[in-house]
Amino acid sequence: KPRPPEIKKPIANELIAIKVQAWWRGILVRRTLLHAALRTSIIQRWWKLTLAKLLEKRRRAALVYHALQEWAVVKLQSWVRMWRIHLRYCRLLHAVRIIQVYWRCHSCHTRGFFRGSYELTASQLGLELEIFLGSQICRITDCIPFPIKN
Repeated sequence: KPRPPEIKKPIANELIAIKVQAWWRGILVRRTLLHAALRTSIIQRWWKLTLAKLLEKRRRAALVYHALQEWAVVKLQSWVRMWRIHLRYCRLLHAVRIIQVYWRCHSCHTRGFFRGSYELTASQLGLELEIFLGSQICRITDCIPFPIKN
């Protein structure tokens, strides 16, 4: 029967070589892990910066949208106020014309006459009328304010 080959016990130099190789493999593994950790850190920092930029962009877009809505509301309110004031002015002007027609007609019938003036400002209408009917004089002075909101 053949004998199994004898297993040689490693020599001291071989043991030292095995230890050096294990140490070197450990260094390589740690270096690889360090490089992977650094790359991961770089990628995470880049991603956080990208997310921060995206959030800032969204925040700025929301701010611009809100500012545009505010501007539109203010503009619309000013148009409505202007339209209402214009309607009131037109009604007052129409009333003045009707009064003038009646007074002119009345002065023709009574042989009297009237004289007047008006002053139109941005906030009110000032009227001064003098009515002469024979020996009687009637003076009317009035200021009609316009409803303007500041």
